[in-house]
Amino acid sequence: MTTATTRLPTPRKLYDNRFAPSPRRVRMFAAEKGLTIPRVEIDLGAGAGQQAEFLTINPQGQVPVLELDDGTRLTESLAICRYLEALQPEPNLLGRDPLEAARIESEALRLMFQCYVPTTQAFRHTHRYWADRLKQVPEYGAQAREQVLERWQALDRDLASREWLTGERFTLADIVAFTTLEFGKPSGIRLQPEQVNLKRWYEQVASRASASA
Repeated sequence: MTTATTRLPTPRKLYDNRFAPSPRRVRMFAAEKGLTIPRVEIDLGAGAGQQAEFLTINPQGQVPVLELDDGTRLTESLAICRYLEALQPEPNLLGRDPLEAARIESEALRLMFQCYVPTTQAFRHTHRYWADRLKQVPEYGAQAREQVLERWQALDRDLASREWLTGERFTLADIVAFTTLEFGKPSGIRLQPEQVNLKRWYEQVASRASASA
């Protein structure tokens, strides 16, 4: 007796922004999978995310949004990546067994909360782009920057004993870390000269074809 395989809806388009780190995570993940998804550029700087037309697509006014061929729309980069993993299991980026999956997700979430979130606050509260867009608190932004720099220093130490963030292979955690580190540049969050392990890891990720996605 055979069981019919349920067809997963396929990606129709990705509402994107070429400068924002969250959709870049999805682009890198999709590129690693060999998936080509048509992009719709949303000019966040011009306020397109808050216009009525886009708010009907995502009431949060944020990208990325993955639209599937059945009309379903998925938001949040990590959730979108999980769906793409189900759609295209290889190369595996989210774990081959429950224990590895838990380790990868744990590291990805830790990076999101300890690196990505404070990096966004450093950007919002210290960069001139936001000067007329919100009430900046430079001291808070500077504190967030220091928090991130300390975390990158800790990751440099961790990478002394392993090639990639969660072990011996490239995973979603490396994508989250790479896009976050790149996003930190406008806020003065950069690799430090003494961080040789982090620099080695960064150059390995940067050399991958997906890094230019």
